Amino acid sequence: MTAARRFQRIIATTDVHSAFDDAVPMLAHLHAARHDSFVVDCGDFFEGTGYYRLGQGLIEQDALVRLYDAVVPGNHGWGHHFAPDLYDITVCANAVDDKTGELLFHPVRLVRVGTRRVAVTGIIGPQAFNAIPADQRAGHRVTEPVQALRELMLAHHHQADSWVVLSHSGFDEDLKLAATCPFLDVVFAGHCHSDQLDPVVVGGTLVLKGRELAAGYALAHPLGSGWTAQVADFPPTAGLPDDLTSVREAIDAIRDQLRTPLGPVRPPYRNGPLDRHAVLLDLADRLHNGLGADAVVLNETALRSPRLKTVLTQGDLLAIEPFDNQLVHAHVPERFSADPTALLTHLAEQAGPIVSAPGPLPDRLPTVLTTGYLADTYLGGRTRQADIRLSQAVQHTLIDGDSR
Repeated sequence: MTAARRFQRIIATTDVHSAFDDAVPMLAHLHAARHDSFVVDCGDFFEGTGYYRLGQGLIEQDALVRLYDAVVPGNHGWGHHFAPDLYDITVCANAVDDKTGELLFHPVRLVRVGTRRVAVTGIIGPQAFNAIPADQRAGHRVTEPVQALRELMLAHHHQADSWVVLSHSGFDEDLKLAATCPFLDVVFAGHCHSDQLDPVVVGGTLVLKGRELAAGYALAHPLGSGWTAQVADFPPTAGLPDDLTSVREAIDAIRDQLRTPLGPVRPPYRNGPLDRHAVLLDLADRLHNGLGADAVVLNETALRSPRLKTVLTQGDLLAIEPFDNQLVHAHVPERFSADPTALLTHLAEQAGPIVSAPGPLPDRLPTVLTTGYLADTYLGGRTRQADIRLSQAVQHTLIDGDSR
């Protein structure tokens, strides 16, 4: 299919996070653009809504294989990139087997865009890689991105006029990358969850990203001796072409399930974006009092902040807690068990803002009630599972008490 197309530009999406409620404009536009555009994604196409939880990633895989030419893996959906069809279009220059050092994915795609010979590669930043659940990345590691790109450029410099990187590292990290690797022409950014919507020029390198959650895209094409770039929203459209019937039908089937009402939302959380910090403070206090744990420690990134109305639906709940976290009792590493403040600092550095209860924490803290993700990735492992999942605890916190 690629050989029959003549590419004039590169179009990039990022951090779609299974946002299929409003994805028709994205899917239709990419389908129409494929005849003369090399279509790429900068990671985290998976996870974030009930479409992923109920569809188990099959919608995302189908869309990626049908519409994209190259993708870099993100910290969400890492394991899906080893499925044969998706593996074929996955590029990453710095993810390797922990024992052999062999690359896990194809390091580069060489394509012609306009009159240019373009090397398209990808990297995943160390912070993003470390955010992958430990069991999913077992036996894998990442090398330093700058060194990986320099080695790749030296190996292929005779085959390419231009270098384009799909980065799942964060916009600030990509600015540093561009400054350190002046041979790069374009860096498409991902993983940043920022509102940076204008391309930034670093030396001779363009760094840019499209809007996340299927709302927009970034575009770059050769112009003269350099490149020009822009970002844009996907234009509205009435529907999807027949070629995407299977994707449309799968989305529609799950959408009906997500509309199931669960109960009225408590007044503090109605009619606005969810304040996940406030929810977790409420939830941590309830869990501490109800389950008798020494302490409760939760990361804000376990939840998302969709806009709620007056009734909580199944789709709302799965959008708020898309990762199916089990609540568990976990060991606190010995170096932190007598210093809870240092424990919270350490977890915040690794996993983002932390909410805990009670306040202040006990002086001695051998175990905590937390998410399976924090227990397996940053703590000393699980001692036992609690009898409730995080999503169930969130539901009980959000729904009006009179309805339970």
